[in-house]
Amino acid sequence: MSSDTITAHGEDGQLARFRAAIRSFKTRFYEEQPETMRTLLEEGQHPTALLIGCSDSRVDPALLMGAGPGDLFVVRNVANLVPPYRPGAVLDGVGAAIEYAVRDLGVQHVIVLGHAQCGGIKALLNTVSGERPEREFIADWVSMATEACCHYVPDPARGGGVRAVSLDSLKGHPYLVERAAIQGSLRNLLSYPWLKVAVDDGRLNLHGWWFDLESGDLWATDIENRVFLPSGD
Repeated sequence: MSSDTITAHGEDGQLARFRAAIRSFKTRFYEEQPETMRTLLEEGQHPTALLIGCSDSRVDPALLMGAGPGDLFVVRNVANLVPPYRPGAVLDGVGAAIEYAVRDLGVQHVIVLGHAQCGGIKALLNTVSGERPEREFIADWVSMATEACCHYVPDPARGGGVRAVSLDSLKGHPYLVERAAIQGSLRNLLSYPWLKVAVDDGRLNLHGWWFDLESGDLWATDIENRVFLPSGD
């Protein structure tokens, strides 16, 4: 590493850029436009949406959606997964975020945002096919989405029946599993009783989004549909 990438604090150039960005944020929202942060401090946060996204560094929800301070309540994890409702069973950071967003902040939307080329889904496919990653946490975490690896297509040879899609085929078309995992997370959201009440009452809407890293296109579904459709302009 060249000496000009090291700051006086021993940081590399990337960390120095991050620190400079925070100073720029301070200039913009504390000095030039202080009303935004002042309102958020005095009146508290009132985001309209909870976004459950992937930890992948290429898919930052705030950057993708042009969100400003106070717009989104965000929780991110490997493969943007929602565990089923299991109070008291585990230490569940995702469940805690969902509970706070829905019951305390009163968000109107919950968005599960997945994406193409997801490393967590790749780990899931490898695990299901017997190639468990040599890691301590990832395989167990993504295993909650195992059902997403079950796909069936019409089989004329079976008189109108269906046949299972092989794991090898799914590995070649991982977007099928990425999208199915989003749908599984939407179903798991409905296992939270107070969230389901809010959905049934029309106070809360659930959305499944899949972002194509190659094209930049967004595909969408919801709890009423089994397919993803291109998101309209």
